[in-house]
Amino acid sequence: MFKLIYVLNGPNLNMLGKREPDIYGTTTLEEIRARTLAEAGALGLECEFRQTNHEGVMVEWLQEAFERNAGVIINPAGFSFASIPVLDAVKLIAMPVIELHISNIHQRDEAHRHSLISLAATAVICGLGAGGYPIAVRAIAAAMKSEV
Repeated sequence: MFKLIYVLNGPNLNMLGKREPDIYGTTTLEEIRARTLAEAGALGLECEFRQTNHEGVMVEWLQEAFERNAGVIINPAGFSFASIPVLDAVKLIAMPVIELHISNIHQRDEAHRHSLISLAATAVICGLGAGGYPIAVRAIAAAMKSEV
C-alpha cells in the first residue's frame, strides 16, 4: 500500500519564476511539481500536489489530509505569518508535517521571519530554493517510515 503525502503551496507560489526571482529563483511551480512527483514516486509515495491563494481552501485541504491520514509538506507562503486557521488545521495532522520555505525566512525582514506554522510542524526546511522540495519529500518519507 502506498503512503500518501500532500504537498500544499500557499499564496502567490503560482507566480514562481516570475515573482521576485532574486528571492525565489526562476524555477516555476510546475517544474517543482514535476520534480516533487518524480521524487515521491521513486520513494513509493502517492502525492497530492496543490496550490491555492485562498486561506479557506488551504484549511480544507489540510482537513482532507487529516481525514486521509496523510503526511504533509506545506509551503504556507504568506499564510505563515498571520493565519491562525491554517495553524489550527496543521495541528490536526497526525502524520509528520514538514514546513517548507524557498527562501531562508530567518534572513528576511521582520514581517517574514516568524512563522506561526512552525509551532505545529514536525520539521522546517528553508533557504534551499526549489531544491528544498525533493529534500522535504525524502525527509517526510523517512519520518513516515518511523511512524509505522
